[in-house]
Amino acid sequence: MNDFSHPSENSSQMNSVDHSTEGLNFSTLGGSYTAKTMLKLASAEQHVCFNNGGPVQNGKAVGVSELVVNGATEHCSSPMAMSCEAPSPENKSRTHIESEYFAEMRTQCTKAINLSVDYLQGIAKHRVFPQVEPGYLRPLLPEEAPLEPEPWEQIFSDVDKLLMPGVTHWNHPHFHAYLAAANSYPALCADIISTSIGGIGFTWASSPVSTELEVVMLDWLAKLLKLPEFFLSHTEGGGVIQGTSSESTFVSLLAARNVALEKYLRLHPKSSKFEILEKLVGYHSDQAHASVERAGLLSLLRFRALPCNQKFELDGQTLRRAVEEDVANGLIPFYCAATLGTTATCSYDRLPEIGPICQEYDMWLHVDAAYAGSALICPEFHRLMPGLEYISSLAFNPHKWLLMNFDLSIVWLKNAQSFVKAFTVDASYLQHAKLGKMPDFRNWHIPFGRRFRSLKIWFVIRAYGVRGIQNYIRNHVKMAHYLEHLLVSDGRFEIVGEVTLGLVCFRIKNDNARTRTLYDRIEADGRLHLVPSYIQHPIELFLIRFAICYQFADEELTRTSFNVISELTTEIYQTDGPPHATGN
Repeated sequence: MNDFSHPSENSSQMNSVDHSTEGLNFSTLGGSYTAKTMLKLASAEQHVCFNNGGPVQNGKAVGVSELVVNGATEHCSSPMAMSCEAPSPENKSRTHIESEYFAEMRTQCTKAINLSVDYLQGIAKHRVFPQVEPGYLRPLLPEEAPLEPEPWEQIFSDVDKLLMPGVTHWNHPHFHAYLAAANSYPALCADIISTSIGGIGFTWASSPVSTELEVVMLDWLAKLLKLPEFFLSHTEGGGVIQGTSSESTFVSLLAARNVALEKYLRLHPKSSKFEILEKLVGYHSDQAHASVERAGLLSLLRFRALPCNQKFELDGQTLRRAVEEDVANGLIPFYCAATLGTTATCSYDRLPEIGPICQEYDMWLHVDAAYAGSALICPEFHRLMPGLEYISSLAFNPHKWLLMNFDLSIVWLKNAQSFVKAFTVDASYLQHAKLGKMPDFRNWHIPFGRRFRSLKIWFVIRAYGVRGIQNYIRNHVKMAHYLEHLLVSDGRFEIVGEVTLGLVCFRIKNDNARTRTLYDRIEADGRLHLVPSYIQHPIELFLIRFAICYQFADEELTRTSFNVISELTTEIYQTDGPPHATGN
């Protein structure tokens, strides 16, 4: 408990001294005094102890902490002596309080770091997915917040006792759900420092270094990924850090809407914005991430999900058919969201076919490469994602696969002014003398406030080097192909889609029911954590997704995960009999 959490009551106790003792003789170790004299000394002691806001080094300096009363030695229980050791907060100097605060910060933050390292280093001992029910935590916590400070030992203890049982361990060696979620200690160090700096960089003036480093780091990344030059900051384009690709898709849709409104109003100045909005129509694949569909719902715009082909791709033929149909019906195609690396199977929409159609109809082409975009740092994976020269905006998440912790998503724009026009609000308190010389990123997305997230990019790239990050991604791809080999060699499984990066989709051959059973048993078993997916092309397929996520994945860990899958599949066959074709 901090000294200043319990104010001393010295003053009130001093004022309530029993004056009936004034006639007694008191002897200190250095002389004899009357009670009146002792009260004066006590007052002097209090003044000395609190001089300059801090206690004296030796509580016996004045000599009243030990008294001889009528010849007998007494240890004074008066709070005056205690005041020398623990002054009340109102009597501490600012420098003393600061010193105590930062000493405590160093102690507790060091403990938090050690606990974090111990957790990550020993994470394999945990069950990957927790065995708790919704609402488990409320009965374990008090109904009201504590009024007084609680000891740090108890706080850290409760993390382990109360919170850990409800944690899904995303950094576990056998966490294979969703897609990779990056985690590295260089990124953690950057988060600690950026949080300590604490600037809210909504304008250049509010935190110059936040804006300046972000511009440079996004140029670094655009060059590393070999993106078109029109995304670099010296052109009309540029990039900005968002929280997630969901935000990037939504804001690109809003910017595209405003561009379409402006173009149509130039041609039809008597039209109202509401009339135009009713005619706008956008497109996405039925394999696009759910956030793309939600962007349409939030915008209240017409947004069509188009069927993918047999390889789970949106192709040019399908898009052209939909566009021509809508134009014939008097609608205005204005936006297409393509995906490079779909969540379900890591498939790739055909940009070389889609791009020219978008140009022909003057449509904004947004690309969601949240996961697969990171692979562009390796030259050999560029073949998977041709057609980038056609796009208007591109979003990807370094927090998925570039060792940069959540949250860190980036969107690049071919024409940054389309964003600025859509989101600019110039309140007087947002103005500054250097306005216009550097971007004010508050005008590039929905939030005004923004954290110093570019520091993670700077730390991670410098700590690992480009080659270190490339080797990390290449190892994940290698492990995915190793798992693919194990599954195919087993003979009971089939691969759904093509294994290109770090995701393997599989199922028991021709058997949705048993694949569902296998998934249920994997989750009940607890040694692995995966998630399923459903695809309806041309019939429903139930499949299990296996993502390579662990930073230090190797063949031993991958084979261990496969052995669990194989063992549980064998149990199903022993219960249900030999495999049989079900037609799906």
